[in-house]
Amino acid sequence: MNEADFHLIADLIREHARARPEQPAIVQDGGESLSYAALDALMDRIAAALQRDDVRPGDAVAVSGMSTPMQGALFLGALRAGAVVAPLAASVTPASFDGMLADAQARLLFVDESAAALAPADVRTIRIDTAELEAWLAPPGAQPEPVSPAPGDAFNIIYSSGTTGTPKGIVQPHGMRWTHVARGARYGYNADSRALLATPLYSNTTLVVFFPVLAFGGTVYLMPRFEAGAYLALAQAKRITHTMLVPVQYQRIMARPDFDAHDLGSYLAKFCTSAPFSAKLKADVLSRWPGALVEFYGMTEGGGTCILDARANPNKLHTVGQPADGHDIRLIDDEGRELTEPGQTGEVVGHSAGMMSGYHGQPAKTREAEWFAPDGKRFIRTGDVGRFDADGFLILSDRKKDMIISGGFNIYPSDLEALLREHPAVADVAVVGVPSDIWGETPVAYVVRRSGHEETTDSALRLWLNERVGKTQRLSELRSIDELPRSAIGKVLKRELRDRHAAESPGAPGA
Repeated sequence: MNEADFHLIADLIREHARARPEQPAIVQDGGESLSYAALDALMDRIAAALQRDDVRPGDAVAVSGMSTPMQGALFLGALRAGAVVAPLAASVTPASFDGMLADAQARLLFVDESAAALAPADVRTIRIDTAELEAWLAPPGAQPEPVSPAPGDAFNIIYSSGTTGTPKGIVQPHGMRWTHVARGARYGYNADSRALLATPLYSNTTLVVFFPVLAFGGTVYLMPRFEAGAYLALAQAKRITHTMLVPVQYQRIMARPDFDAHDLGSYLAKFCTSAPFSAKLKADVLSRWPGALVEFYGMTEGGGTCILDARANPNKLHTVGQPADGHDIRLIDDEGRELTEPGQTGEVVGHSAGMMSGYHGQPAKTREAEWFAPDGKRFIRTGDVGRFDADGFLILSDRKKDMIISGGFNIYPSDLEALLREHPAVADVAVVGVPSDIWGETPVAYVVRRSGHEETTDSALRLWLNERVGKTQRLSELRSIDELPRSAIGKVLKRELRDRHAAESPGAPGA
């Protein structure tokens, strides 16, 4: 497969259902299983029901819940109807959930028990884990009207996390998803592939493997909840060939005393993305876990991707690899000028066939995320700062944007800061990401107290905030500070706060 051979993923599943109807397509650990024939038939019933309910091509439908075969079938069935899917996290606050639904203008919302309490009254909601779904589905054997989305048409909307009710919806077109399929052959995807996925189906991290494996006719095994021991047992029992994990999951797996007792010789490739992946951890995975280790560096927004084949480049584990084939990665300075001298450090921008159409309904935010070369070529700004070494491998040094990546999830400090400022005891605040052995990074707040509210303790203030955010956004610490460090133009110097935290933490020199 290549990018020029664009196909609809839903059509490829139909082909596999005809060629290998009994082959397992999506399997839940300890739960249900869908063969390709069953998946294809269920997709038809879903698509026909959506069309019956006047969901037209380009309309959005939302799905929220645990990673299950049914959730995957709903995603794929909606695509077959030409709908745009908005997979939503169930771990966010009700205000954030409502904001995402409103932004997507979702016609229907599908939820299971884990997300049912978040469903608003003004959006038609269907429970996918009760008899309500069967009653909604079109009859067995129903055939939807065929649709043929173009590569530039919207495939899905992936939302950033948020607590302010104004999340950004990243619109990814069919062509962008196809680029993920097209590169699959180089990683050994075929009808015998068995991929184990232990991250949520609302995460782009998961979907960059989920869809290609199905497009090639392989089998996807889903773990609704990750646990390192259960992962290893399932990987051995099912002779898994491929996986996508975030660094904290690799860390927990490699730390198990019984890791070396498991037979993982079936693995062909292991992937990682979404968070900083230390060279030390990469080296440990390489030495003890069979198969290739491939790190993808990029954004949900798309643009440029760098790929590190760790096994082929053991001396480059401190990098995130080289630009993928056909991907144009450049560096720019603070004024938006391209940096061309060797060794220069600047913001990373990228162009490729896999790029978001934009942020849904937010043209101004879309423009902020774009950089155009003098010849008009469009690039996506990453907000990351880095440099290329002499061999063309990208070394990241910092994030220009202050986004925190904790356990593979994006946390935006400005969201937490805005919420903390609503508390009467808070005069000023800055949230920074600090290293965490468990999560990779974790958010810490530095708060300037308002006069007259000294009785509110740091722990009480942290509890107040954590009760109002999604569980992936909770502060690990909150510390009072007399004054936030600022530059001459008033910008908070978050690097100084991170350095201060490191110096004051247990084990630091002089701490």
